[in-house]
Amino acid sequence: MIVVGGEALIDLVPVALPPGALLPRPGGGPYNTALALGRLGAEVAFCSRVSSDGFGESLLAGLRAAGVDLSLVQRGPEPTTLAVPSLAPDGSASYGFYVEGTADRLFTLPPALPDGVRALALGTCSLVLEPGASAYEALLRRESRRGVLTLLDPNIRPALIADPAAYRARFLERMLPHTSVLKLSEEDAAWLGGRVEDWLAAGPSAVVLTRGAAGLTVRTREGGEYSAAARPVAVVDTIGAGDTVNAALLHRLTDRLGEPVDWPEVLAHAAHAAALTCTRAGAEPPYAAEL
Repeated sequence: MIVVGGEALIDLVPVALPPGALLPRPGGGPYNTALALGRLGAEVAFCSRVSSDGFGESLLAGLRAAGVDLSLVQRGPEPTTLAVPSLAPDGSASYGFYVEGTADRLFTLPPALPDGVRALALGTCSLVLEPGASAYEALLRRESRRGVLTLLDPNIRPALIADPAAYRARFLERMLPHTSVLKLSEEDAAWLGGRVEDWLAAGPSAVVLTRGAAGLTVRTREGGEYSAAARPVAVVDTIGAGDTVNAALLHRLTDRLGEPVDWPEVLAHAAHAAALTCTRAGAEPPYAAEL
């Protein structure tokens, strides 16, 4: 089983008509990753705290429909976090957030995960918003120490990070030593301000960099470097594309734990899945049959 930890929220996506209208869509990087894994046919569980309001119920319904295990989900009466993406002409998105007093940031450390868990993925807002951020960090440390494959996707949202220097230090000193695979975008890498060599030295065995239309690249601790081209598609928006990459990476890596990683094939699989997501409005990752 793969466990994905982090926030589930509602994206208020701009639509063309009527002017100024916003369409509520399920979202959040970890939520999208869990949804994508379920659609790819992986055995996956979502680990989060979700509101008992109407938005929370709809979020869980989406995961349930994708076959995601919800036994690790905590519930609370607080409202669901809202994100408002702004779309650029090329379909890329930036975000504003409504996070005060919301349910997902009140996540608490769960008991030990089941023995059958093979991988844990964490990322995005859940790594920033306290007190939940400290609980997710503790979960990362605990599961890493017992040999679980861990994937970290910082998915930086600058509007949420009040103290960038403190976040960068936490990332490098407290999270990377417990990370197996670091996945980040070129924009994340620029904001973090470090070098791939430094990140590899801190702990991960591989760093995967997403580069938009230029595709994906991985650097490994052994010195290997591999790339896959992006698939040319008509882009509607890029919401959820990076989260789909997370899912596709985990889908392949956990299927072949203990074997040498065929990085060109793994990256090509991730590029294909992400490209299909970009052809749809909002975070709508593909199903296994579409690949």
